[in-house]
Amino acid sequence: MDKLILANADTAALNSGFAAAFGCAPTRYFSAPGRTEIGGNHTDHQRGRVLAGAVNLDTLAAVRPNGTSVIRILSQGYPLCEVDITDLTPKAEEINTTMALIRGVAARFAQLGCKVEGFDAYVTSTVLPGSGLSSSAAYEVLIGTIINHMFFDGKVSQPEIAMIGQYAENVFFGKPCGLMDQMASAVGSMVTIDFFDKENPIIEKVDFDFAACGHALCIIDSRASHADLTDEYAAITIELKNICSYFGKDVLTQIAEADFVAAIPALREKFGDRAVLRAYHFYKENARVPKQVAALKSGDFDTFLRLVKESGYSSYMYLQNVIPAGYREHQDVALSLSLCEMYLAGRGAYRVHGGGFAGTVQAFVPVDILEDFRKGIDAVLGEGACHVLSIRPHGGVEAFA
Repeated sequence: MDKLILANADTAALNSGFAAAFGCAPTRYFSAPGRTEIGGNHTDHQRGRVLAGAVNLDTLAAVRPNGTSVIRILSQGYPLCEVDITDLTPKAEEINTTMALIRGVAARFAQLGCKVEGFDAYVTSTVLPGSGLSSSAAYEVLIGTIINHMFFDGKVSQPEIAMIGQYAENVFFGKPCGLMDQMASAVGSMVTIDFFDKENPIIEKVDFDFAACGHALCIIDSRASHADLTDEYAAITIELKNICSYFGKDVLTQIAEADFVAAIPALREKFGDRAVLRAYHFYKENARVPKQVAALKSGDFDTFLRLVKESGYSSYMYLQNVIPAGYREHQDVALSLSLCEMYLAGRGAYRVHGGGFAGTVQAFVPVDILEDFRKGIDAVLGEGACHVLSIRPHGGVEAFA
């Protein structure tokens, strides 16, 4: 793959920010992209299948070793973050903080035999927090890529960097996320991933140009806040874990769909209807992903769009990750979906994107109505709510000025 060459403006901003923060010039640059989930909504944490892609919004870092045992990272617009790597154990007071992600990534590299050293980094990002494009995964992949190249001779593969990011988020940050976000960011391009063997996920690149089919990939920011929604996200994995416990299994991919269906009366009685509906979503969504991949490979874009719509309906009706429990006045994601339906008028496709409840909606928009679609969305949700994106071929990489 070609090297990632930074734009002059990006290099200048990184150099200026680094000099202001640390009083010297950086020696190396790194980049990790945001991601878009195209198929497989909440399937990864059940070791299912996904279709995802890296996007042309990224997190950039200018870096220099500092000769100490402290990692110092200044992200544009945020306070300086310092982590002493002589102690690489989880800290209760760091849960849900950037320091937890840094410490967690460094800890996992140390466990793998890497002699992690201190470094200074100045970070900029176009993957805005809460955008639904997984800024946290991009950040984890960025830190992992820096440590891998600067202190480990690039010994760790990109899929392994994704797993390191997930480890940091699960164990240090305190969020029970799956692996799709980190994997899509780390690997780059559009990929389909089967997570059944969690230590050796099957990754296959999918080459497809949406523009060649006359459609633009859009991400609509609902402008809803993720604050206080951790319990909503956790409830999905908890309820599915309860379903699995009935069968003595860890994840739904270990349970045949026919066995699940036969047990529905008992599962309803024991765990309630929402848990059953969420499991039903998983089975149908997991089977939908290879159909989407097959449609793209064969050039059957109409079938792909139909499957995208089906995915969105399933998430809304069965997974129920559109409206947080008890919300009445603020139903931002649901409203965003309604706007997509209104302005697409039966064309293209749209669906809830990523974790749900807040964040973003994804739409495939015919280019001949793109400007009207964007204007309509922005008129309701605010200027810049509709982002037109493209798939980026690079994952987490060292970049060059």
